[in-house]
Amino acid sequence: MKWPLDRTVNKVHSMLELNGASAIVTGGASGLGEATVRRLAAEGMKVVVLDLDRQQEKGDALAKEVGGIFCAADVTDTDQVIAAVEAAKELGPLRAAVNSAGIGWATRTIGRDGQYSSAHDLELYRKVIDINLVGTFNVTRLAATAMSNNEPDADGAKGAIVNTASVAGVEGQIGQIAYASSKAGVIGMTIVLARDLAAAGIRVNTIIPGFFDTPIYGPMQEMKDNLAKTTLFPKRLGDPAEYASLATELLRNSYINGECVRIDTGTRMQPK
Repeated sequence: MKWPLDRTVNKVHSMLELNGASAIVTGGASGLGEATVRRLAAEGMKVVVLDLDRQQEKGDALAKEVGGIFCAADVTDTDQVIAAVEAAKELGPLRAAVNSAGIGWATRTIGRDGQYSSAHDLELYRKVIDINLVGTFNVTRLAATAMSNNEPDADGAKGAIVNTASVAGVEGQIGQIAYASSKAGVIGMTIVLARDLAAAGIRVNTIIPGFFDTPIYGPMQEMKDNLAKTTLFPKRLGDPAEYASLATELLRNSYINGECVRIDTGTRMQPK
């Protein structure tokens, strides 16, 4: 029996065109952000390296190397983020944003002495939430607003956004309550953002990284070696270039939307 030829099988759908467009990468002067800046520039994008003013020297050097620009900005500051978005639009249509800026903090919810004063500092909790969660949303809402004015491609796509969570947002360890809360929030808003922005032709996905070899660990080689022992396979920390590769695919692949993708060797976090 011969099956009827389905001519739709051979139809080629477009990927989101990155070449010639602009991108914003938050936390772009180092670590996962820096690797993403380099990868997107290699794809032909003009990249705005967005980071704090204390990263000016590194950010300027990186931007010069890849043919982009550095914008000093706090992700929670609306005016500063709008300025970065406008700078990106000057380089080309803003089609991509990758949020990798964030901070960590480790302390237990209560102290050992049973005193109210030794409970988790509430202002520090708010600070982590403000930067990691509110900051991510702030950049997302403003970048998406600019993307909504782009000309759509054949799929109706105008842009894509990749946010960064953490395995701590799924199975946080003892002492990670602030960080885990913020990253769980990023995971939780992914599908809602994708649904909100679908009508505007903008996709949103989230990466959930495990242990990556970034400057956050500094020269603490013993700590990095111990973390590597907890990975499943391969038995090592992640290379930021591996994160950047996934971020680029999530930006480009038009059929991935509203997803939270782990990149952690299959590791599952233990309580401590």
